[in-house]
Formats: sequence, C-alpha cells, structure tokens
Amino acid sequence: MLHPNKLFYPILVSLLGLVFACGNTSVKNEEQSTESKAIADYKGPKELATFAGGCFWCVEAPFEGLDGVIAVISGYAGGKEKNPTYGEVSSGKTSHREAVQITFDPEVISYSELVDIFWQTYDPTDVGGSFYDRGSQYESAIWYHDNEQKKVAEESKKRLDKSGKFDKPIATPILKYSNFYPAEDYHQDYYKKNPTDYYAYRNGSGRDKFIQEHWPELSEEKYPAPPKSELKNKLTKLQYEVTQEDATELSFQNEYNGNKEDGIYVDIVSGAPLFSSKDKYESGSGWPSFTKPIDARALEKPVDKSAGMTRVEVRSKFGDSHVGHVFYDGPEPTQLRYCMNSAAMKFIPKEEMEAAGYGEYLWLVD
Repeated sequence: MLHPNKLFYPILVSLLGLVFACGNTSVKNEEQSTESKAIADYKGPKELATFAGGCFWCVEAPFEGLDGVIAVISGYAGGKEKNPTYGEVSSGKTSHREAVQITFDPEVISYSELVDIFWQTYDPTDVGGSFYDRGSQYESAIWYHDNEQKKVAEESKKRLDKSGKFDKPIATPILKYSNFYPAEDYHQDYYKKNPTDYYAYRNGSGRDKFIQEHWPELSEEKYPAPPKSELKNKLTKLQYEVTQEDATELSFQNEYNGNKEDGIYVDIVSGAPLFSSKDKYESGSGWPSFTKPIDARALEKPVDKSAGMTRVEVRSKFGDSHVGHVFYDGPEPTQLRYCMNSAAMKFIPKEEMEAAGYGEYLWLVD
C-alpha cells in the first residue's frame, strides 16, 4: 500500500499498513454478512454495479445509505485467481483489483446515477494505481454487467473527458465483468468500524484534497434549510404547501413543465442543485420530468403510501422538503421519470449560473 518515494505518507500510515496487510488476511467470512442478508431479504428488483477506484474502503463509503442501494460490498475483481485474500491482492501477487460491488434497485436509483457518483470518489486520470497506492491492484475500472451498462459507462466517460474538469484524459477502462470475490469481514463498512483510521487514510493519501479541488461541495453546511417560520415568509403559498405539506401542484398549469431553456433546477428551500436541463424531457404528464438528478446524494427517496397507492417520493436531502415522485416508466438509459413539482424548484438559466454560484455545474448543461 505504500509508495517508497513518498516521505510524509508512510509516516502517517505505516502502522496502519502493517495492521491491514498482516492481520487475519487469510480469514474469510464464516457467517452471512449483513450485506448478504440484505440482498437475500430484498424483495424488489436487483441489479449489480462493479467499480474499482483504488482503496476499496474509500469507494464503498460514498454509496452507503443511498435510497435504492441495497448493499455495497468491498472485494476483489477482474483477476484469474480464485478466492484471493487481502494479503495476496494488496501485495500485487494476483491479477485482481480492489473493488466494490453495489446491489441496487433500478426502480429507485439508476446505474447512470451510480456511475456519476463513482467518478467523484477518486482520480480517474491516475495510471498505475490510486494516489499513494501504486500497482495494478489499485488501478481503477468500471466493469459492465450488460450492454446497456456498457453504453451508459462509455457515454458518461466521454462526456467527462470533454468537460475540461481534468488536465489529463480519463484513464479508467470499461471492462466486461468476469468475477467478484467479497473481501474479509473486517474490510466491510470500514469507515464505520474504524472512522479515525479511515479518515486519516483518506486525508493522508491526498484523496480528499483531490476531490475537493475537482468537485463542488454538496453539504448541509453549504445548502442549509431555513426554519419553517422563515419559509412561510420566503415562499409563496403554493411553494410552502408543496415543499412543507407534500401537496401536488396542478399538471400543465405550472411554471416549468414547458420550459426548454438551458440551465439547472435547484431546491427552492436550500438552493441545492437538483436537476440539469440536459436530463429534462417531455413526459406528457404535465409536470417537469427528468431522467436523473445531478447527484443522487442530494435526494432522499422514501416509500410514500399516501393517496391509496405505493410510490417512491423524492425529497431534497438538504432542504428536507418534498419535490415530487420517481416512477419506473421513463426513457432509456435510466427508465426513470423524476416527476417534479415546479413549485419545489427554482430555475437558474445557463447564462446566470456563474453569477448565481453554480458555475461548477455548467458542463452538465452544455
């Protein structure tokens, strides 16, 4: 895990490296893991996504807790050796890479959304490893499980390459899936079990710094929700009823259903970016519809059993406000229809995005 030419980083993680590389590396899970049980118990549709972006702890954590994600498992993928151990993979003795495998419900979150998040977890231009972890075992990869995933990944990679976000080309290969072996139990949910070591590793390796330099901040601190007393004065009556009381505005009689301008749609409550005009389409429903959000981590999708039906609600995570619902009847590639209330959003035209503080999202509109 250590690069011999670096001075600071070995001091920070040398003890951690000894523990990780030498402790119980040959012990496999003896009991069914929490993740495996979650997968077995889940009654809805399930699909897989498999990614590698260096240290698997750091790729696993960003996907945990997302609505629609059933389980995230750290492991080893793409090599020819059967049942590899951490000691074998981390030392470069196998042809496997550290990887994560995500089991998700495509009716709640799309593969495209997962790929969008994956790009933001590591340096996709790094060749020969990941940050201070060097060697093929730490190289990045996207393994596609079917032709649709291949198409989504390739188009996403091409778009990111053209965005100008990086000085170097995207190096992550898109490969046909072959295998995945879960890692030892102590590697699963490492960010929860050993938070001090986990965050020291992220910071010391340079991963956090790289992400902060290349991707916009998406947090409650940046997009705080005003108290309801303040919202009553700030919002119109309809905006308040929709966002705070889960009301639904009239179809075809709302501000953004027919809007064809380029720009982004932000949460009317917190200002958090939610959707790009690039992903907007005419669904015929009478409400503004999108195939996917800008970042699924800005949304929550609880099950809504009101109105005598079962639906998936879409809420702004930072605004703690109702935005709309998502349905599995949309167009490819996501097959999702994010059916939103205009009253829950504010549209920022492309030419105003920079001045309004959303310049980092312009590439998603072009």
